[in-house]
Amino acid sequence: MNLHCIYIINKVIGIYTKYAFAKAKKEYTPLYIILKSHIMKYLFILLTAFVTVATHAQKDKTATSYTISFENAVHHEAQVTALFSGIKGKEVTFRMSRTSPGRYAIHEFAKNVYNVNVTDGKGNTLNATRPDPYSWNVKGHDGTIQVSYTLFANRGDGTYAQIDETHAHLNMPATFMYMPSLANKPIQVTFKPRKDFNWKVATQLKRIDNNTFYAKDLQYFMDSPTEISNHSIRSFTVDKQTVNFVLHHNGTEAELDTYFEDVKKVVLQQKEVFGKLPSYDYDNYYFLACYIPNASGDGMEHRNSTILTSTRSLADGGLTRNMGTVSHEFFHGWNVERIRPQSLEPFDFEAANMSGELWFAEGFTSYYTSLMMCRAGLRSKEEYIKGLTGTFNYVWNSPARAFFNPIEMSYQAPFVDAATAVDPVNRNNTFISYYSYGSALGLALDLSLREKGLNLDDYMKLVWQKHGKKEKPYTVEDLHTLLKKYAGDSFGDFFFQNYIYKSNMPDMKRLFESVGVSLSQDESKASFGVPIVNGAITRNTTIGTAAYKAGLEKGDTIIKVNNEVVTKDTTLGDIIASLSPNNVLNITYERHGVARETSVTLQQDPSYTIELDTTVSDKKILKRRDMWLNAK
Repeated sequence: MNLHCIYIINKVIGIYTKYAFAKAKKEYTPLYIILKSHIMKYLFILLTAFVTVATHAQKDKTATSYTISFENAVHHEAQVTALFSGIKGKEVTFRMSRTSPGRYAIHEFAKNVYNVNVTDGKGNTLNATRPDPYSWNVKGHDGTIQVSYTLFANRGDGTYAQIDETHAHLNMPATFMYMPSLANKPIQVTFKPRKDFNWKVATQLKRIDNNTFYAKDLQYFMDSPTEISNHSIRSFTVDKQTVNFVLHHNGTEAELDTYFEDVKKVVLQQKEVFGKLPSYDYDNYYFLACYIPNASGDGMEHRNSTILTSTRSLADGGLTRNMGTVSHEFFHGWNVERIRPQSLEPFDFEAANMSGELWFAEGFTSYYTSLMMCRAGLRSKEEYIKGLTGTFNYVWNSPARAFFNPIEMSYQAPFVDAATAVDPVNRNNTFISYYSYGSALGLALDLSLREKGLNLDDYMKLVWQKHGKKEKPYTVEDLHTLLKKYAGDSFGDFFFQNYIYKSNMPDMKRLFESVGVSLSQDESKASFGVPIVNGAITRNTTIGTAAYKAGLEKGDTIIKVNNEVVTKDTTLGDIIASLSPNNVLNITYERHGVARETSVTLQQDPSYTIELDTTVSDKKILKRRDMWLNAK
């Protein structure tokens, strides 16, 4: 019964009370007649409301119902029952997903289900055939199919599921079979928590009753991770919506209180970038955090929630080191969940999901990750600026930009996003993570705009207004058009033509100086070009480096340098530290059991150092830096 019906019933009761009182006193006055007519009026409205609700309920009838229990949690098993009803067609297919929202590679979740049994609505056994490794075909049903199976799950992260005596950590694609023909119909799931472990259910799904929840369709259901454990919750209200932090950990309530205060600071600073929070379904957002020894470090965004997993407890460095994932994943509530690439709509559960926009969706989110922590006061300006160094050097000095631009780097996601393969690859020469590449581009664009008196925050607001708020998926061309609208045609065209459609990089030294940051290199420092562990080259040598030009490669073991034996006590790094660029080394090395010789001409170390320039006195520069890094 909805609130409208309840309101009408209360109205009728109130009027009827007055009517009955008047009738008892035989006050057949105009008031008596008016009350009687009001009763008839509201009874008619109530009847109409009930008919509407009944009609809606019929249309909204649940087509898929799940029940999941965890009696054998000690051995990482769950028992799942799926009831598919209202089925049409003589032969139907049910399956496990091959992918998961927020991931772009194939994961083949069907490998962890067994004991599959299929019956019709009357309990008669049905024969299921296997057209492929992840699907089951069934004939001879009566419009209803019930499937029961055992799920093995033991990886607690944002992609998979984990079941043990500490929790049931469920990523829906890794847990539940589904019927593609029912994808647009409502879904209901009943969880059976272990009462002996004091488990409770936390999820963005709509609660129907106790431990039963609802999703409007398959896309929403699969995007709704669920944490079932003896967790704690902290909440606060923003824009008339509730942000909930659910934490499963082995720490104290006081540690959670301290951590949650920092979470709130990050949430509020991110809100300032876009002006307000997204409109969350059911007015709630959930951080689902597991900081436990048996978890695997990860973070995964979803429409109204995010998974946060780490082996670091809050007491063991997590109070500060876990916050980066909080910041990154919450920003995704705008950028990727609602500011959504067209290439990911709708998400495909049967194939890899490729997108050319990940440099923006993931990369710009990565740029804001640490910036938001700085603005929130969780990192000093000095710490934030110094923290830019690793990503900058990785992107700036990579030879991979000669092979792919940011769009093409994004296309590589199905090969690198937790994807598995056994053959060697050459990624340190051909690939830059779209997280890092996009982060460097976000920094470059922000500083370039600030030179013009503009900023990236306001550009993101424009993208939000045009695409995110309306949930209208975007393309790279849309981002290009909006940048021209915000910063002018010439600026927008120049940035995209040089740095997005091509893989050039801007004059970062000038851009850093515009906000009082120094970018420098040590010209006296020599570089060999590849890390050495106990004399062994442990990765492919990087194109253009001294080691690469000398013909050295992964698997080679350096034996001597200028006739000096390389040992654990006398490392190659120690030798190079005393030399200068252009010094020549005579190298004896072993490859496939055969001793060889080569010469290496050392190069200048290409690494940059990025620091806050404390000598700046120009008020315009200082103001520009403060506008960039200060709290909003």
